[in-house]
Amino acid sequence: MPEAARVVLDTNVLLSLFVFADSRYARLRERLTAGELIALTDGRCLGEFRRVLAYPMFSLADAAQRAAFDAYTALSGIVPAAAEPLALPQCRDPDDQKFLEVARDGNADWLVTSDKALLKLARRRKLAHLFAIITPERALEIQGGFRPPRAEKPGCAARSASVASA
Repeated sequence: MPEAARVVLDTNVLLSLFVFADSRYARLRERLTAGELIALTDGRCLGEFRRVLAYPMFSLADAAQRAAFDAYTALSGIVPAAAEPLALPQCRDPDDQKFLEVARDGNADWLVTSDKALLKLARRRKLAHLFAIITPERALEIQGGFRPPRAEKPGCAARSASVASA
């Protein structure tokens, strides 16, 4: 069995996994639960997740908020801040900087996000020597759990399969 990937999940991904149970990412949560992925976080990221869970737009009862938060914290490890951290590029959205820092300080393999500002940093490749910034879909492709929609053009599924085996 390959070594578990160390991952940082941003708040939107956490909502998809632990609140909305987005079926597209069910396999990602299964991999976390099975220990095939190791989730990394810190107090700032947990604080944001807790705060977002309480947003009125989600209409989550206190018990549902606690359940989502507890489910995630049971699967994640707390990363201490590095004593002498390597410099990171500044993310356009200052609220996203903490995810970069946790990925760096936790020696993450991936920062999994759907956030446009973070994905833009990935395209500039300034962090490639430290960790990859990838979408949840890409994480599933790498882990071999991606199932393309049936409506995809012929040949796309074959490309996804070849990526998974690489």
